[in-house]
Amino acid sequence: MVTDVAQMKIKLVFKLVVQCCLPVMTLIMTNITFAQSSEPKLPITIALIGDSTVAESSGWGVPFRQRFTNDVKVLNFAKGGASSKNWYDGNRMPAVLASKPDYVLIQFGHNDQPGKGPTRETDPATSYRENLGRYVAEVQSIGAIPVIVSSVTRRRFDADDKIRTTLTPWADAAKSAASELNVPFIDLHRLSIQLHNSIGPEASMKFNFKEGDLTHFNRMGGAVIADLVIKELQSAVPKLTSYVKEKPSLQTVP
Repeated sequence: MVTDVAQMKIKLVFKLVVQCCLPVMTLIMTNITFAQSSEPKLPITIALIGDSTVAESSGWGVPFRQRFTNDVKVLNFAKGGASSKNWYDGNRMPAVLASKPDYVLIQFGHNDQPGKGPTRETDPATSYRENLGRYVAEVQSIGAIPVIVSSVTRRRFDADDKIRTTLTPWADAAKSAASELNVPFIDLHRLSIQLHNSIGPEASMKFNFKEGDLTHFNRMGGAVIADLVIKELQSAVPKLTSYVKEKPSLQTVP
């Protein structure tokens, strides 16, 4: 049998071993954690397809790009005046596919509405949904991930100081198409309405690209909308979260 003295000696030796090994194990675990956290991220490319509300000079495209780390290249293929119909008919898709993006954000709707002419107009229940399906299929054909984005609202207010929108049928069609096609979706239409309803007409007019323009954005307005897109994108595509800068590069509070 083991005597009390022997047991005490065993316990003492065990304690000394633990005390000696603990700093070493802590150092090893710290180095492993550091190696994992400092591991470089794979570079990725995000392409933007859309109209003037996404474009460089009058949309949320530039501040969107500035919200990402240097591991991300953002290519903006949006065009002013474009609808889901005439953007594609202008043979612009080959350039997008040739850029080999990892993700493609697709936002149309404003110029798909009635009054824009037969080369641009679409029906939300039929041709608009079909166009979105075509974009999704071609993006997926190169192994990229399409993300459908509903149209950002125009800043038109009713007498009760609440947003009045005519884009709902196209926004609803975008959401429905994303669900049917099982692709990520950003409901920018809903989010932007909530934003403007919360800040009111006076603050919303500070977004104007120029006086009386209720559709496009100045620098600050574009940054605010880009923040809405970025926040929702992190939920829709969690893998992109590690590529987003912690703090906005531009002022985003009206």
